[in-house]
Amino acid sequence: MSQNFENVDRFVAGTVGQPGERQFFLQIRSGKRLITASLEKAQVQALAERIDILLKQIAKDDFSISNIKISIDDQPLEQPIENDFSIGAISIAWESEIKVVVVEFYAINDVDSTLGEDDEEPEITFALTVAQAKSFVSRSNAVVGAGRLPCPFCGIPIDPRGHLCPRANGYRR
Repeated sequence: MSQNFENVDRFVAGTVGQPGERQFFLQIRSGKRLITASLEKAQVQALAERIDILLKQIAKDDFSISNIKISIDDQPLEQPIENDFSIGAISIAWESEIKVVVVEFYAINDVDSTLGEDDEEPEITFALTVAQAKSFVSRSNAVVGAGRLPCPFCGIPIDPRGHLCPRANGYRR
């Protein structure tokens, strides 16, 4: 069942839970329709990085894109948070005629069966304006960065109880 969103009102990343135990979600709102999808922290980070790289590449050719103002969306995820599906693969593209970033999500259960097949439809397809894409990148970077602090020696996230640092020969930090 493929869902297309013509106009997206809100596209945000958010979490539920305490750092170290957080679940990551993306929410897409279009009018009265709300889709909540779960994914991994690394997927949120990679999606934000790729959209940011795409926008920077496009801004080299079109200077008007770099001057677009964004509004910061710091509101929490909309309640109730009910996982509609789990994101497996993500596709992003630039539609130059209408100047939007097109995003496609494929459900996790379809990822293994669709590799190499051209006829498989994405689960969700939607387009973001440049301002919405920039806002998503900004918020996603903040959400990902709000987790546990990394150990200054090894870079592994530190639990509130400390952690066994490999660079300290197993001593707790």
